[in-house]
Amino acid sequence: MWISLETVQTIMICIENDCENEAAVRLHIPWADNRDVCTAHARVLVQKDGVVAEPLEGVDWK
Repeated sequence: MWISLETVQTIMICIENDCENEAAVRLHIPWADNRDVCTAHARVLVQKDGVVAEPLEGVDWK
């Protein structure tokens, strides 16, 4: 069976502990490394001063 490369997608998982949701947002955090997180974690973490959220391309926002 042949699979077109166009149909293969890479799904990133939220980097937060014990979370298996799809990462949908990259958080730019001045005092730490950037984090790719799910929307639920992004809503909480982006409220800290200096944190900037960037939506990841190609992610289905549910």
